[in-house]
Amino acid sequence: MRTEQPKLIRLVDYQQPDYLIDETHLTFELYEDYALVHAHLVMQRNPALGCDLPRLVLDGVELQLLHLAMDDQVLTAADYQVDAEQLSLQPLRPSFTLDSTVRIEPQNNTALEGLYKSGEMFCTQCEAQGFRKITYYLDRPDVMSSFTTTVIAEKQRYPILLSNGNLIEEGVEDKRHWATWQDPHKKPAYLFAVVAGDLWSVEDSFTTMNGREVTLRIFVEPENIDKCQHAMNSLKKCMRWDEEQYGREYDLDIFMIVAVNDFNMGAMENKGLNIFNSSCVLAKPETSTDAIFQRIESIVAHEYFHNWSGNRVTCRDWFQLSLKEGFTVFRDSEFSADMNSRTVKRIEDATFLRTHQFAEDAGPLAHPVRPPEYMEISNFYTWTIYEKGAEVVRMLHTLLGPERFRQGSDLYFERHDGQAVTCDDFVAAMESVSGMDLTQFKRWYSQAGTPVLRVTDEYDAERQLYHIDIAQSCPATPGQANKQPFVIPVAMGLLGAEGQALSARLQDAEQCVTQDNWVLTLNQAQQRFTFTEVSERPLPSLLRGFSAPVKLHYDYSREQLAFLLQHDSDGFNRWEAAQQLAVQVIEEVCEQLRTHAPVQVDGCLAQSFAAVLNNPHLDTALQAEIISFPSLAYLLELQEQADVQLTDKAREAVRLYLAEQLAEPLQALYNRLREQAKQTQYRPEAEQIGNRRLQAMALSYLTLLQRDDIVAATVAQFEQADNMTERLSALSCLVNSTAQSQAQAALVQFAEEFAHDPLVMDQWFSVQAASSVLGELAHVRQLMQHPSFSIKNPNKVRAVIGAFTQHNLPQFHAEDGSGYVFLAEQVAALDALNPQMSARIITPLTRWQRYTPAQQALMRAQLEQLQALPKLSKDLYEVLERTLA
Repeated sequence: MRTEQPKLIRLVDYQQPDYLIDETHLTFELYEDYALVHAHLVMQRNPALGCDLPRLVLDGVELQLLHLAMDDQVLTAADYQVDAEQLSLQPLRPSFTLDSTVRIEPQNNTALEGLYKSGEMFCTQCEAQGFRKITYYLDRPDVMSSFTTTVIAEKQRYPILLSNGNLIEEGVEDKRHWATWQDPHKKPAYLFAVVAGDLWSVEDSFTTMNGREVTLRIFVEPENIDKCQHAMNSLKKCMRWDEEQYGREYDLDIFMIVAVNDFNMGAMENKGLNIFNSSCVLAKPETSTDAIFQRIESIVAHEYFHNWSGNRVTCRDWFQLSLKEGFTVFRDSEFSADMNSRTVKRIEDATFLRTHQFAEDAGPLAHPVRPPEYMEISNFYTWTIYEKGAEVVRMLHTLLGPERFRQGSDLYFERHDGQAVTCDDFVAAMESVSGMDLTQFKRWYSQAGTPVLRVTDEYDAERQLYHIDIAQSCPATPGQANKQPFVIPVAMGLLGAEGQALSARLQDAEQCVTQDNWVLTLNQAQQRFTFTEVSERPLPSLLRGFSAPVKLHYDYSREQLAFLLQHDSDGFNRWEAAQQLAVQVIEEVCEQLRTHAPVQVDGCLAQSFAAVLNNPHLDTALQAEIISFPSLAYLLELQEQADVQLTDKAREAVRLYLAEQLAEPLQALYNRLREQAKQTQYRPEAEQIGNRRLQAMALSYLTLLQRDDIVAATVAQFEQADNMTERLSALSCLVNSTAQSQAQAALVQFAEEFAHDPLVMDQWFSVQAASSVLGELAHVRQLMQHPSFSIKNPNKVRAVIGAFTQHNLPQFHAEDGSGYVFLAEQVAALDALNPQMSARIITPLTRWQRYTPAQQALMRAQLEQLQALPKLSKDLYEVLERTLA
């Protein structure tokens, strides 16, 4: 058992830094078995804190100190104190220079923080606190400095040497060469980056709105040079979009992206030198699915948008992480909506939030968007910080309207350019332009949990009044038993008996209203809204566009849901009606199975889906989303005590019923779309993506019928498709079917064809590990013995262990607890190599209290065994402490 408890960092204890770093000059000498880092820091006492000279305390982890000097005077061991995490010494004057040389071993850095090697490439990851693994420094976001960096390495092995900013000098000495980069913009250390490797690049240019030419380069390993064009196209699109939508112009002469195979996250927004997980850069039709193309477009945009919402204006402390991440996720979501289908993008975002972030909010690791404390900041790169943080920004956008929100963002950037600020500063800019008092709204930053809205209504036909009563509540979360009311925008419309939008007036409305759409501002625990001049009893369409991250309860009948599905003018709510209808039908089948009654599936769902398939006015992307089924994870999230096996059985029974009832229209739809695809050159564009998504959805239903002709058609699609989207959807259908001989043959063929491509092999791993048919634990263990698997590579961990534990729920939650034992084994192994990954991959076990008593005991036993390990990282220690508290 770990005896010492890691230090708890609290927001209320924040203090400004005692010292500032005006200039940072770094020189890296890179060798195969070590690296030397020479740092020259120009420092001063923080003028805001007085004239006294407290001790200077610098962060430093896993560093071997070789040299230390202050104002050119070499210091001896008697002049400073050093331990495993800090170096402290006493400055003698308010302004001074500090020189140091440290030795580090990047090749042995399996944690992938600081400077490390990914294959044959040197690269860095400094967010949140990785820079302290490079040199002794004030490693905190509110210490901003100008950086000049020189990188020295063997020219033949590492012909490309990169860092932040603009290249100002380079040269060659014998077999080694060097390059010096200068970043004119002050930045915190977490935005620092260095890369050295044998890389090729794709180059393009972009002309900014003020006529400046910016060079664009994407660096990859030579074998991947043909997979960069989509990322380059995405970069140019998002640069133009950010100018048009936010008035933000890029500020350096060059913008660079480097693709790295070993990377804990998706990408990192280092100033002018973005380092990406290769899975978020590399794409071509033969090896990448539509989802990968869209993900790359989104992530490229996200990291580029950070240049302003994160770099030019950064966060004062890590408690304010959502200041940059929530705002930027909102921005990249809006960009993706403009580039593709806005309705489908909103559906995708809401689905992800309700499946993952709502679960986080309901578990022991729940925390506010601005957490009050942490032990290890890496644990707070969560769905709450990113996705819920983005929803908070979206609600501000809804409350203010697009024009005033843009004015608020302009003011925010103008006020705080070059500063490290807080979430309060962002909200203050919105208050200034709108004149609104957003004090109560800021509870979204301080209160954890998912609010629940309960809606009732009544209609007075004689007076033509329609009343909506909304009650809000929020469940208790760790450390927060009682919650104050939130400000919640509830977008809604009123439908008449013929499906038309009803004309009405909102009583006492202060805002402009339209005929078919209102935004109600809920700010009390219970509130009544009254509509006048309502000619007939309406059917309310509530929470349109998922206008707030809440759980909504209104007693819709199945007939009403079917009506909304057919007639609602809001595409999101048409989909939502289908989801609610499916949930009601599945819950009914669950009860039949629980009581051993005969299984009878209500035909209303099949009738509604048939009408969707036959509706010529719906685009295929929305059709695909409407007939998609609620995931097992989402269905379990709705249950007070999750019953995995029963719910999975009920869900599959309803899916089979739909396949049987809709076999003819699904077959005709599949045949039409498949023939159309054969005659069309692949493009990752919205219309085609929608067609392929609907085609895949039809095939997944048809596969359930176990017909030989459908198996043959699936095999033909796998073998003949000219793009990975269709090949992988066919492979997934085979793997999840009873046609296991054909599935095994396809898997062998796939592996033989793509054994040389690690990213494609990740897809091969995932489709098996996530399959409840093929993905038994024994098979998952076999996958981990495959030559293409490495537990040191985060992408492989996510592709096998993550896919099994998060997407293969029936097998992971096997009654004997073997899935829990397996995950605990992998967490223990990872914690010794990569603590960030261990703390993230353990997530399925942290929800142990939601399952049956028998499952709870099995899961808790594994958590307690992990807690008893003699050496735990801070990352894993914190998760276990909070989970078992």
